[in-house]
This record gives sequence, C-alpha cells and structure tokens, in this order.
Amino acid sequence: MKPAHLAIIMDGNGRWAEQRGLPRGSGHKEGAEAVRRVVRYARKSGVETLTLFAFSSLNWGRPSDEVADLMDLLLRFLDEEKQEMLDRDIRLTAIGERDYLPPAVRTALADVELATARCRTMTLVLAVSYDGRRDMVEAVRRLTDMACRGQLLPADVTEQQIMGALSTRRLPDVDLLVRTSGEQRLSGFLPLEACYAELYFVDKLWPDFEEADLDRAFETYAGRQRRFGLTPAQLDTQLATVPA
Repeated sequence: MKPAHLAIIMDGNGRWAEQRGLPRGSGHKEGAEAVRRVVRYARKSGVETLTLFAFSSLNWGRPSDEVADLMDLLLRFLDEEKQEMLDRDIRLTAIGERDYLPPAVRTALADVELATARCRTMTLVLAVSYDGRRDMVEAVRRLTDMACRGQLLPADVTEQQIMGALSTRRLPDVDLLVRTSGEQRLSGFLPLEACYAELYFVDKLWPDFEEADLDRAFETYAGRQRRFGLTPAQLDTQLATVPA
C-alpha cells in the first residue's frame, strides 16, 4: 500500500557538503538531483500528491549567498524540469509566501503551474517560503475579514472552513511524512495537514536519499495500522464491511 499524499522534509544538504569539505551550495546542488530521483520514483510508484519542503520562511535568515544559491537552483529546476513534468503528466503547484520570492522565481513558478495545469497523474507541490504557523495566521485573517464584512458568524466557523482558508486547501491530508538527516521534528511543515500522518525518520542526508530508501518508507507505512481514534477491533469490523 502506497500513501496517496507523501510529504518530505528534505534535510541535510549543508551537512552533506560540510562533511566533504565542500561549500554548502554543493550540497544543495546534489540535493536537487535527489529531488529529481524522488519525483520520478514517486510518480512511478503511484503516489498521487508529493509535497516537498523546499524552502522555509525561516531560511531567509541564512547567509545571503546561500539564499541566492537556493533561489538560482529553484529557478534552474523549474526551467529544466518543465518539459519532463509535461511528458510525465505531473502537475506543479506551490504553497508559501510568494511575495518574498525573487521576481524571476515567481514568474517561473507561475509559468510551470500554468503549463502543467491539465496534468493529472501526479501533483508535485513545492513548499517555498513556507511556514505552517504563518499560513494559519493568514487563514485566520481571511476568516476574520469575512466576519467583518458580515459573511461569517464566529459561531459558524468550522474545521472545514479553517482548512479551506489555508494555502493547502486544494490538497488532501498527508498520509506519510518523511524527514531525512536524523532530525525528528516537523519544523513548521504542514502542521494541520499532517496531524494524522504517519511519520518516518531516516538518518541519511537528503543528497544520499535514493529509491530504495523510499521503498523502505513505503514498506513501513504499509505495515502500520491507521486507526484515526478507533480501537483495533473497531477498525477490523469497519474493514470487514468494505466490499471486496
């Protein structure tokens, strides 16, 4: 069983480079190759939605030359992978605070999103300049604005309306969330969307992450029982009533 929505925190590019005595930018370049491998393999494996944590809102505080390298890599990735996404029927979309991105990156994102809008086999979501808490703040602002205009009563606010005000409103909830590099935290990545996700942590640094590592994550996911608050007996009864 494969997750319908796979999310990955791609951690460890800088450490990969430092361990080899290389500039951190070299780690990000190798990390981009890992992105290509994983996108292709996820699509081949039947994943319907793949969300990659490409750049956190907090990453703007990194050294300016490293940020510039990351933006250049993103721009190059969008330019080089556009045709492959079209060929492989992969739709690209992005979440995050786009206004902070360089104009060239914003333009390239919009161009690839438009070009791949009709692709249906897999959706690739890039989280760029993204932070889950900030996204929640923006969602609250949207709902508050609706209330101020008389379009929404506080008593009428529902979970569905809150989720519908997020930048991820068109995405399904996360089934499996993977983080590389041995760190075991979410770092503000999809806090509401992944609240019932299965978590999988791997010690490998992101540039070394390969197809076999993703297979192991899938195997672990398939072996877990997702109960969503039910007891094992209740879940067994529920599954027994599902037509074969």
